[in-house]
Amino acid sequence: MLLFSMGVSVDGFITDRDGGIGWSVPDDELFRFHLDRVSELGAILCGRKLYQTMLVWETDPSLRQDEASTAFADVWCALPKVVFSRTLDRVEGNARLARGSVAEEVAAARNETDRDVEIGGAILAAQAIELGLVDELRLFRHPVMVGGGTPALPPVAQTVRLDLVETRTFPTRVIYERYRRAPLSASDDVRPS
Repeated sequence: MLLFSMGVSVDGFITDRDGGIGWSVPDDELFRFHLDRVSELGAILCGRKLYQTMLVWETDPSLRQDEASTAFADVWCALPKVVFSRTLDRVEGNARLARGSVAEEVAAARNETDRDVEIGGAILAAQAIELGLVDELRLFRHPVMVGGGTPALPPVAQTVRLDLVETRTFPTRVIYERYRRAPLSASDDVRPS
């Protein structure tokens, strides 16, 4: 399956108006949940900003300050990454620059693993959502309204029906919402977008 997972404000943004994400820093329990979740992935396709944000897990030894952060760094370093960028000419660690379209790279990543593949970065994920490639949305809704910034989800040309398959509330009041794309029904509009 192709998953899109992201921390999001109640009003639907992944960054605030200044590009900040400080309001979405996980507590220990949520961090361990992310560790378990990322451990199950076979690959991640990411945009440049997400790649550069997460690169510290591969390059900054000071993040290995306890057992959980060391485990996350190990998992992140081992995870194959495909980076979509118009400005980078090279990437570090277990990553490569995308050579094909979003659809081609998603297909290639799925063919290279029997595990779930994640797509990250709002702009990149929006393209995959528009192409109908994302099977599940995994949103971590933080109890904050930021009033603007980068939207988590794109406007869609037609209705995308989802089934809510799991929820969980963490002690910090972050609500995990897991949605799976619902099968098309006879009443769904299936015109190409």
